Amino acid sequence: MRQLSEADRDAIYIAQDPKFARWLDQITATGGCAHPVHLSGSTTTHDPATGEILHHYDTRNEPGERLLVRCRNRRATVCVPCSRLHAGDTFHLVRAGLIGGKNVPSSVRDRPRLFVTLTAPSFGPVHRAGDRCRPRREGGECDHGRPHGCGAVHHANSPRVGQPLCADCYDYPAHALWHAHAGKLWDRFVIGVRRQLASAVGLTQSHFPSHARLSFARVAEYQKRAAVHVHAVVRLDGPDGPNDEPPAWGSADRLADAVHASARRVLVRTPYSPAVGELALRWGAQIDARPLRADGLGPDDDAVAAYVAKYVTKGAGETGAGADHRLTTWDDIAAVPVTDHVRALMRTCWRLGGLPEYESLRLRDWAHTLGYRGHILTKSRAYSTTYAALRADRAEHVGQESGTDTDTDARWRYVGSGHSPGAALIAAGIAEDLAGNRAAAREAANLRPGRAD
Repeated sequence: MRQLSEADRDAIYIAQDPKFARWLDQITATGGCAHPVHLSGSTTTHDPATGEILHHYDTRNEPGERLLVRCRNRRATVCVPCSRLHAGDTFHLVRAGLIGGKNVPSSVRDRPRLFVTLTAPSFGPVHRAGDRCRPRREGGECDHGRPHGCGAVHHANSPRVGQPLCADCYDYPAHALWHAHAGKLWDRFVIGVRRQLASAVGLTQSHFPSHARLSFARVAEYQKRAAVHVHAVVRLDGPDGPNDEPPAWGSADRLADAVHASARRVLVRTPYSPAVGELALRWGAQIDARPLRADGLGPDDDAVAAYVAKYVTKGAGETGAGADHRLTTWDDIAAVPVTDHVRALMRTCWRLGGLPEYESLRLRDWAHTLGYRGHILTKSRAYSTTYAALRADRAEHVGQESGTDTDTDARWRYVGSGHSPGAALIAAGIAEDLAGNRAAAREAANLRPGRAD
């Protein structure tokens, strides 16, 4: 035993517990969650008419007198099983807004729909992958003695890709402040699209909601240069949302024109600062709006939903554009395993966050995400279903929800989280087995008659 690792010794100790089988059931129910939440308490379900107790559950009968539940962290770097579940929910949420389902009519597939990409502006030249990076015939150097161009050919995974040609020339304050205002830029973009559509058909902006409704789901992604850009599914409905047909003048082309016009016109000004001045923030010049067509001519609906779902599980740490945990001191920035470019952005956020004029932006709180403080995925209310509804459907499917004609008295308290070394080892094995089972089931489904091509 002494020759075994701490995790192995702990796993053997856990396996000798008389309630080990029940403990395994709990771990399996969480999907092998890497950081489960430990709860203590009870639930009593009774008939509201008669007062009869229909079901009673108490953690005093559980191993360790506690119940383990999923951490529900979306980041794959924190918990792979929960991030996989979150990605699946995101896929169905986005897909329902594209083709229907989950209480969304299938007629939405015939609506004007776009897959929109909005980028951040340039804050300074960075190294690029592909052909020659930044060739310049005239050569020359910046004021800091560094070349204006780069004639090398960088591989896509090269550590130089996305790094500034000159860090001293790069506008780090503008980059950090653009991130801090990205949410406001998006809000004004959506308002601008509505305004452009109304203007194109002779409506006032105040009358637009009585003729049409703009629905969307968007996801934020960090580029190699550590700047956020946005992918969004944008759909035009009638005034009552997905159950209502859009007006006759609503078309994908008109919607695309409104997207381009709004993205070019959006402007957000930062508060004046003696250190930075007043900045005028805009979207980048690269704007893409691709129609999603029901006849299959264009990006596939499922592929778009899968693309969005893939990015919601990526934390800032996984993309190399930040960290997954907040930084509490200036010294923490030096310890984060990131590039010099990202570290400079973190330090810029920390410095600007100490200025009173930027206090409301909470830049120090969001230094780990380089100033970006928006949700990774947001959607309009009428786009499709919600995460809460998807979780409720799943709970009902596995029999964890009681009927609507009963009352439930629940008393719970938090008593801990995470795994011991041995428990983590066993949970990882269960998560791997479940993932293997799902992969085998998908492969078997694809090999059924009529499915193989």
